Amino acid sequence: MAPQNIKIIYFDARGRAEVSRLMLAAAGQKFEDVRHTKETWPTEKPNTPFGQLPVIEIDGKRFAQSVAIANYVAREFGFYGKTNLEGLEIDQVVQLGMDFLSAAVKSYHEKDEAKKAELNKSLKEVEAPKYLAFFEKLLKESGTGYFVGEALTLADFFVYDLTYAFGKRGVLSLDSYPLLQELQNKVESNEKIKAYLAERKETEN
Repeated sequence: MAPQNIKIIYFDARGRAEVSRLMLAAAGQKFEDVRHTKETWPTEKPNTPFGQLPVIEIDGKRFAQSVAIANYVAREFGFYGKTNLEGLEIDQVVQLGMDFLSAAVKSYHEKDEAKKAELNKSLKEVEAPKYLAFFEKLLKESGTGYFVGEALTLADFFVYDLTYAFGKRGVLSLDSYPLLQELQNKVESNEKIKAYLAERKETEN
């Protein structure tokens, strides 16, 4: 049974909720975009499953964990491939992206400024090119312009959001990755995504 009411609950940022927002927008699915501030979060925290965000509320029931939420949205609205094997390919791309995020988080949480600078340098000069090359290779192997199949899936939205976010921060550039550039154009040229992006509030994260 299709969900009647969906809320995406997160902070006032793209962050770990944006992939699910993008897919809901692409599906033409109405949802309530609930955004908490530092002031409202302490009151909301006890109402979440594990004291963290993002949370998805589906017909009154709340669920957590960003990848689980994105996987649900992808399955529910047709962005998870047509077969189990395609689902595996999609998961492979998402997990690869999560590996990159894990590398990026190290510098974000580092308190020592010298170590932080060293980690940022490694992220920009070593980690980012490594993962971008992996993504470019997968797109080349696919041959369709998408990571899996011939239409947008969770994999495409995930990498689009990842490269957009870290591109804005100056961590990576797609100049040497034409297939990733093409993928960004494919996502942004989707009419429903175009409308969503036109209304989206730009935030730092």
